[in-house]
Amino acid sequence: MSESLAAVPDVEIDPEGTFKYILVNVKNGDVSKNIVRGTKSAEYHNHIFEKVKPAVEALGMECQCLGGGKIEHKSHEKKIRVFGESTGFGKADHSISVEKLKSVFSDYEITWSDDKK
Repeated sequence: MSESLAAVPDVEIDPEGTFKYILVNVKNGDVSKNIVRGTKSAEYHNHIFEKVKPAVEALGMECQCLGGGKIEHKSHEKKIRVFGESTGFGKADHSISVEKLKSVFSDYEITWSDDKK
């Protein structure tokens, strides 16, 4: 993996609450990786992508949103639930998102479902 790609954190989500998230593929030449981004401050999924895309492009890389959903993060219980979908981007592959989350929150119980709520 390239150094610049390695400099992009795999996961950046809010520490607590239920919020929208997106799964993004970041590409640097012929190498790429998926990242998860989620925040309560985003009213819509595209608001998250509108922040991620310029930051990635400033590093000389490309990115594409692979879909979205919601994350319920209960830090006091060490639980994360991934569910739902994005109206604009479609449903992310939650199984990929969960694997990324597990790499950062290794001591958490992390689940996903296709439930809307």
